[in-house]
Amino acid sequence: MAIGKASDFVIYNEEFYGGMVEKLTQNADAFNAAGAGAIQLTPTRSKGHYKKESFIKEIGSLITRRDITSVAAATDLAITMGEDVSVKINRKIGPVAQTLDSWRKLGVDNSQLSFVLGQQVGQAVAVDYINTCLAALVSALNATAAVKFDHSAETPTTLTHTALVDGMAKFGDAAGNLVAWVMHSKPYFDLMKQSIADKIFEVAGVTIYQGTVASFGRPTIVLDSPSLTATAPTPDDFYILGLVRGAATAEESEEREVVSDVITGLENLVGRVQGEYAFNLGLKGFTWDTTSGGIAPTDAALATAANWDQVATSFKNLPGVIIVSK
Repeated sequence: MAIGKASDFVIYNEEFYGGMVEKLTQNADAFNAAGAGAIQLTPTRSKGHYKKESFIKEIGSLITRRDITSVAAATDLAITMGEDVSVKINRKIGPVAQTLDSWRKLGVDNSQLSFVLGQQVGQAVAVDYINTCLAALVSALNATAAVKFDHSAETPTTLTHTALVDGMAKFGDAAGNLVAWVMHSKPYFDLMKQSIADKIFEVAGVTIYQGTVASFGRPTIVLDSPSLTATAPTPDDFYILGLVRGAATAEESEEREVVSDVITGLENLVGRVQGEYAFNLGLKGFTWDTTSGGIAPTDAALATAANWDQVATSFKNLPGVIIVSK
């Protein structure tokens, strides 16, 4: 049982205690308006392990030539329906335990534990949401050849503006629906260096004077998420996503619950805090495979392409495009 003790703290005698808490440093500001609505966070309560929604599928060959010289019977076209399933993901917070004595040595009471955790939990939950969404998006899009552009075998292998154009081209005439880029900081800064090296006034000027990278009018969300890096090749591959609005949705499907108690029967009294929450994850144009993926999936299962089945008839109704670079 890993319980913090007074010896784990730096105790100041009647001096300044800054209350400085180490926070997660990954950018978590990627939802809703901040990311042009590409990845959406919504508070929607739902029961059970899945949220299911039916939809009418696109009818192929709906419009055809009419032969004005014929009176032959026409072939009926059927209206078919598909099912979009989002899966509930269950998480826990902590438990975190600390001796009450350690707080007394700091000159504060046990409520400080709640204050410390409160500073970290909110951002940690947001980072969990975004990393989980990205893991699913990368696995589903990376396995869909129609929307994938592999730039890693070209020269240069690092991200360029030409590669962004080639990636957008995968969406054809629907490229205008791509509203945001999501990428790791490594390809982002590669793109920034390339902007300067190009010596094109408009591009280099934007990079130097405005501190941004020319991204064809779309916001760029820079996230050092492990989901955007493939560590198997050497050097690493990086995934760049061009996403449509509503590409992924994280729905807070259950109320967060955090409880605290005091543990007795030990050498020192111990305060413990533990919490639980759940959210449903859905991808545009894909449905969660309830047979192969099942309920309460692991992170590995969420990042397995076989657990996300394409239900959109056209690839232009998928979450977007994916580019692979070094």
